Amino acid sequence: MINPSASGWIDKFFTKLKLSEHIVSDTEDLFYQKLRNTGFIYGHIISFDTSFKIDTKGWFKDEISKIALLNALYGIFSLTTKEQNPDLFIEQVNAFYKQMHPEGFSLFKKILPKNTSALTLEKIIDQRVQTNENIINKNFSHLVTNALLFIDVLAFRQYLIHGEIPEKYLKKIEETIVNIVILALKLKTNKSQYDDLLIKLFEASIRYSKFSKKENITLENLELDYFTAELEKKYLIDMAGMALWSDGVIENSEAYYLHTLAKALHIEDEFVAQSIINTDGFIAKHKKEIPYFNYSNPVKHFYDQTTQSVITLISRNKTRLLKEIIQSKELMLLLAHSTHRDLDEKEKKKVKKQLLEICKTVPSLTIFLLPGGSLLLPILIKFIPTLLPSAFNENLDNDD
Repeated sequence: MINPSASGWIDKFFTKLKLSEHIVSDTEDLFYQKLRNTGFIYGHIISFDTSFKIDTKGWFKDEISKIALLNALYGIFSLTTKEQNPDLFIEQVNAFYKQMHPEGFSLFKKILPKNTSALTLEKIIDQRVQTNENIINKNFSHLVTNALLFIDVLAFRQYLIHGEIPEKYLKKIEETIVNIVILALKLKTNKSQYDDLLIKLFEASIRYSKFSKKENITLENLELDYFTAELEKKYLIDMAGMALWSDGVIENSEAYYLHTLAKALHIEDEFVAQSIINTDGFIAKHKKEIPYFNYSNPVKHFYDQTTQSVITLISRNKTRLLKEIIQSKELMLLLAHSTHRDLDEKEKKKVKKQLLEICKTVPSLTIFLLPGGSLLLPILIKFIPTLLPSAFNENLDNDD
C-alpha cells in the first residue's frame, strides 16, 4: 500500500511500477485522452492511468493529487524522452522545478542537503498540489487542490524539449486560461452560483499571474499562436468547455465559441465535439463529488470536511490509539461510566485532558493540539466507541 503522506511514497510507487507491465502511451493524443478520463484535466481525480491498482479508500484529496501529478509527469517524461528510468526522471523533474521557482515558492530553502532526490521531489509535489490560500477565502480553498496541475505537465514537456522553461511560458499559459474562461462565462445567458466559484477555483490555482476581469478581452488579442503543441491547445479548449458546463447546458452561442477557439488554435472540429461529450459525461456523472458544485454553506462545508478528515486520521491510527486508551486506567473507567450515565463537568475535563495527552503520543493526531484543536475532541469522543471491543460496556459495568 502506498501512503502519500509518509516519506518514501515515490520510491514505493516506482517499485510497484517496476513489478508491473508499465505501458507508455504511443502518442500525445492517447496520453491526453487517458489523462482526461482520470479527471486530472478537470481538477477532480477519480482514477489513475497506472499499470497497477491503487486503492485510495480513505485518502485525502491532496494525497490523490500527489500520485496523479507524479504519474502524469512521469508519463510525459517517458513519452517525450523515450526513457523509463525513474532515477533519471526524478533528477530531471527536480531540476525542472528548481528552474520554475515561482514567486514565494521558498521550498528549496527548506530542503536539507541530506534529502534524497526522491524525498526532495515528495516535498515539492506536496507544495504543488496545494492551492494558493493567500488569495482566496480558506473556507473554499480547503475544499480543492490545485485545479491547474496540468500546467506543470505542459511546462515539464517544454523543459524536456528545450532544456529550460521558455521565458514567461508559465505566466502566458495561466493568463490565457484565465482569459478564455472569462470569455466563456461572459457568453452564458443563465448565470449560476457556480460561475463565481469556478473563478475562485482558478484564482486559487494560479501562481504566476493575477486574476483580473478585463473588459476588452477577445480571442483575437490573446495571441493564441504562441501555443504550438497539441496538448496545450486541447487543454485550453477543455478548460473553456468546463467553464461553459456549469449550468449543465451548452447553448449554440457557447458551442460556436468553442469551435471558434478551436479554429484559432488550428484544432479540428471533431475534437471540440468530443470535448463537449467528454466534459458533459464526466461532470454529470461526478457532479455530486466535485467540491465546487456542492459548495453552499461555508460553515457546513468546513465542518463536514473537518469531520471527515479527523475520522480518516483516527481510522488510520486506531490500533495505536486504542492501545494508548486501554493503558490509561482512569480514562477507561470514565469512559465506562459514560456508557450508563452523563459525566459531570469535572469528569468531562479529565476525559478531554487525558485524550489530548494520548494525542501527543500519536504524531498524526497532533491536529488536536493545535489552536482550536480541542473543538475537534467531540468528534474523537464520538468515534471512540467504534474503536473499543464489543464487550466493552458489559465488562466494565461488572467492575463498577
